[in-house]
Amino acid sequence: MVGGPRYRVPFRRRKQGKTDYQARRALILSSLPRLVARKTLRNMIAQVMKAKATGDEVITHANSSELAKTYGWKGDCGNVSAAYLTGILCGYRAIAKGVKESVFDVGLQSPSKGAKVFAVLKGALDAGLAIPHNVEILPDEARIKGQHIVDYAKQLAQNPELHQKRFSKYLSRDFKPEQLVEHFHLTKEKIVSSFEKEEKKK
Repeated sequence: MVGGPRYRVPFRRRKQGKTDYQARRALILSSLPRLVARKTLRNMIAQVMKAKATGDEVITHANSSELAKTYGWKGDCGNVSAAYLTGILCGYRAIAKGVKESVFDVGLQSPSKGAKVFAVLKGALDAGLAIPHNVEILPDEARIKGQHIVDYAKQLAQNPELHQKRFSKYLSRDFKPEQLVEHFHLTKEKIVSSFEKEEKKK
């Protein structure tokens, strides 16, 4: 008896590049909530999710667009600093919902060292979530607070036209990119203190 072809048609979401089912299975078998980090063209998204038979349940989430609306963030919402702040915001919200441990889910994104998704992870860790990780893959502190952007802005200061072109979005918000590090710390403090106040009310 001659057998037919043994080719297996991939699942639809795998063909679309949306889901790695093998990795997803391992994450689900951990029985822990997943910290899911995703990036869009302009924003960073962090979600803490729990897998159920009926589908994923979102326990809590944070979007970098909230940083400007709620905490006065004037930097870009898609850079490493915004990714970290989104992670720490999501981490605090998860802890407030009773989540203490999680596993990190990067989906189909390439796990390159210092990537924005790992800035989200660093933020969640600093909020207090226990998440297995390799410290070597996290962005360094200087990059998280935006020192590389400050250095670049200072470098272009001698060419006002190019400085204006490169940082037009910052300047349109009446914000100088050279002040990003101080602004990052201020925004982080606002996030931390807001949750500390909520904790004291309990």
